[in-house]
Amino acid sequence: MSNEQRLTIWGRPNSVNVQKVLWCLAELDLAFERIDAGMQFGRNLEADYLAMNPNGRIPTLVEGDFVLWESNSIMRYLCLAHGRHSSIYPHEPRQRAAVDRWLDWTLSTVQPIERPVFWGLIRTPPAERDMIALQKATDAAAEVWRILDRQLATRHFVEGDLFTLADIALGAYARRWFGVEGVVKPDLPQLARWFASLQGRPGFVRYIAPPLS
Repeated sequence: MSNEQRLTIWGRPNSVNVQKVLWCLAELDLAFERIDAGMQFGRNLEADYLAMNPNGRIPTLVEGDFVLWESNSIMRYLCLAHGRHSSIYPHEPRQRAAVDRWLDWTLSTVQPIERPVFWGLIRTPPAERDMIALQKATDAAAEVWRILDRQLATRHFVEGDLFTLADIALGAYARRWFGVEGVVKPDLPQLARWFASLQGRPGFVRYIAPPLS
């Protein structure tokens, strides 16, 4: 890859959606540069960033004159452009559609239900936490994770025997689910078994495992 075509990822490392992309890059063994943006780093609401990503969100990928935002779209692009021999984004249409379904589910269903729990327990000072509301939010999130627990009862990974983008996307959020403390969470044995199987992957160790913040 020439210097002009190097991959650059804009986004802070403790953003779950940035983490997904970084993990994907690791699975594909791709070199990249990352530039801090978002929250305490700012930059994402500046004019030059908004010219790339009008949403002002992270991550954003830049490769030469190509710019792409939305984390799942970035992961799909990386696989199609640079990971054609990888199995993490299947080529067979039905298998790929099944993976895409879980990617969509991650953002439409998991992210909204996970966010109040994570922000309430990790990014809110203890004295300001409403623990009754947080337990209710945790109970609601548990019902969503039960869906995945049932899915994993008959397979090693989310969509069968092969590790895919579905495992990356959901694994990044599961890190938050298993990492928060101070609330009561149900025993979800299949989810726990699957999550344990992800923890030895180098991309997980480097980008997902660090302390929540």
